[in-house]
Amino acid sequence: MKTLSSLVMGLALGACLPMVAAQAQTLKWASQGDPQTMDPHSQNESMTNMVNGQVYERLTRRDRNLNIVPGLATEWSQVGPLLWRMKLRQGVKFHDGQPFTADDVVYSIQRAKESTSQLSIYANAVGVARKVDEQTVEFVLPAFNPIFLQHLDTLWIMSKPWSEAHRSTRPLDFKNKEEGFTSMNANGTGPYMLVSRQPGIKTVYKRNPNWWGKFEGNVQDIVMTPIANDATRLAALVSGELDFVLDPAPRDVLRLRNTQGVKVIDGPENRIIFIGMDQGRDKLLYGNVPGDKNPFKDLRVRRALYQAVDIETLRVKLMNGLSVPTGGLTPASVAAYDDPKIEARYPFDMAAARKLMAEAGYADGFEVTLDCPNNRYVNDEEICQALAAMWAQLKIKVRVSAMPRVLFFPKVEKLDTSLYLYGWGGAITDAESIFGPVFRNRGERGIGAYNYGNWRNDKFDSLAALSSVEVDPKKREQLIKSALTELKDQFQVLPLHRQMIPWAARSNVSVVHRADNWFEVSWVTLGK
Repeated sequence: MKTLSSLVMGLALGACLPMVAAQAQTLKWASQGDPQTMDPHSQNESMTNMVNGQVYERLTRRDRNLNIVPGLATEWSQVGPLLWRMKLRQGVKFHDGQPFTADDVVYSIQRAKESTSQLSIYANAVGVARKVDEQTVEFVLPAFNPIFLQHLDTLWIMSKPWSEAHRSTRPLDFKNKEEGFTSMNANGTGPYMLVSRQPGIKTVYKRNPNWWGKFEGNVQDIVMTPIANDATRLAALVSGELDFVLDPAPRDVLRLRNTQGVKVIDGPENRIIFIGMDQGRDKLLYGNVPGDKNPFKDLRVRRALYQAVDIETLRVKLMNGLSVPTGGLTPASVAAYDDPKIEARYPFDMAAARKLMAEAGYADGFEVTLDCPNNRYVNDEEICQALAAMWAQLKIKVRVSAMPRVLFFPKVEKLDTSLYLYGWGGAITDAESIFGPVFRNRGERGIGAYNYGNWRNDKFDSLAALSSVEVDPKKREQLIKSALTELKDQFQVLPLHRQMIPWAARSNVSVVHRADNWFEVSWVTLGK
């Protein structure tokens, strides 16, 4: 039932939501955050990728069960260990009317390799793209890649002529606040075309009448509105101002399940939420530590922080059961071959944690700032506040600095942090999806680009590097397990949980929930 307060909030929201003609085929949806840029190679962030993915396409795509299926390529073959050949789909046009060609593929892969691209590690992993003829592209790899198609499935195809005409041949340097034509404009081959972009206000799309694919839903127009306040987002859905909400607050899910006219669609997400720590500097940027040291360089301190986390309290009282606590370090347990030793958490033990702090010389604690997004992960700011309270029992004074994702991501990308909350996941379940970009030592060609704690673990790095090119599946399994065990034993990052993702929609809205939290609008049907 609608409460009076929710109805009032919903009516009030009408003043701030964009005015849209009342028609059954206009999808009005909201999230707590907003896509960061319309440049598809600039930021590798799930929300940004998902929104841009309504416009841009890849050579491959994912079906409802996350299987890789044909996209802009109709077929492919592995000609040899270091050579893949792709046949391109014919008759495809970009939104500006230009034909899709092999030249666009070669150009896009090269663009994604630029230093300003957060997809560079994946683009480098698929090797050099070369045009064979108008219908064929080959990929020449520098080394065997056991998940070549998985990496290829992350790379968006852009129009070379359009990019050149608008001086956009290089991805925007988002962390340094670079703006350009691709900040606000897009030109893909996908099912929807960008109509207008107002950051923080709304983004509007219309159906591409010339799309090569088949629409399984009936959405003609899309109005995406970022609404940061949980209660306001909920009220807008309940009152009918919105058709769909990507991220209802966990505390509201039970009420939504019992609200007339609304339904909840939920499931697990391939995403690990963890804490990262600056382990590179000798002195913390944001802390007050006796002796001006960096306590996170001490294994005992890292383990103390881990064992002071009451993960079950987080799961029950904060996440309302919408999390799966883990000691694993991969977005999905299958990446660790469901090994129970790797997945098991070290026990919550405050006494042991205090002892470790004393042994490390920090019995009286220290002060540090915890950087945290407040509109990216489920209950992200609330998790940080809860951790601060738990770590206070170790006499660690934690100042939580919560900020919108548009500020948080550029900050940590510059390594401008001492302690931070982060998450990693998506459609790829293989361990390589997190090994290369997130856990390995920072290096060239995108390796370790997301290692914002700047730790070095040469043993792990060597094992991970070997696993990324190992041909034999059994040998590769052992390399991955050994690498994960090393990283876990060194407490280089502190795993918390894997998210459960609830979506909320009006009862007449049919959507497909995927484990990568991808909202595919071409599959959405709006009923009467």
